[in-house]
Amino acid sequence: MLATVFTMVPRAGAALGGSADSVTTDRKALSAARRATTVGPGYTVQEIASDATNVREYVSRDGIVFAIAWNGLMHPDLTILLGSYVGEYQQAAQKTPRQMGQRRREVRGSRVVVEKWGHMRNLQGRAYVPALVPSGVPIDEIK
Repeated sequence: MLATVFTMVPRAGAALGGSADSVTTDRKALSAARRATTVGPGYTVQEIASDATNVREYVSRDGIVFAIAWNGLMHPDLTILLGSYVGEYQQAAQKTPRQMGQRRREVRGSRVVVEKWGHMRNLQGRAYVPALVPSGVPIDEIK
């Protein structure tokens, strides 16, 4: 049933590279509740939670979503969260060979990086645009 929710959701403006103004739209579209807002050095993290997945949207001081991270029972529908980067991700994913026995997968496009890992009932991942990550923010803080 939750998979149906993710496929019926309209594209949200708070997708990667988009404005932070529509994080509320994402929350409603994902049938999620606002969980927390955390301020970090040079960015804000807005977290929303549904029954199956917690999504954290990293927003720069300029109001642009530069990264998204998630964890939960399932990976979210990345066609929603990646916004205009989804085509690049899909092409790069086709060219990235799967390694048998590996629980971690990294797909690098020319502008976007998507990493997925975990195991059943504890799936995690993150997506970010290196060019949008504020200076001084280490990639390891996106989690």
